[in-house]
Amino acid sequence: MPVYEYVCRTCDQRFEVRRSMSEASAPIDCPDGHADTTRMLSVFASVGRSAGASPAPMAGPPAGGCGAGCACAS
Repeated sequence: MPVYEYVCRTCDQRFEVRRSMSEASAPIDCPDGHADTTRMLSVFASVGRSAGASPAPMAGPPAGGCGAGCACAS
């Protein structure tokens, strides 16, 4: 089950709750019992690579100019 983050507008307490996706936007009280809560936007990021994976090559302009669509004649 996903973990959702909420903040209480009354006491400014931040808390997490495990609930199904269908219940994510349903009202919930903070641990202190206040009913004025809102769900926070959660950001998840994963950095790195798995073992054995080779890094992706860096993209850049081809040698000798800006690229095929450029009119600079370099």
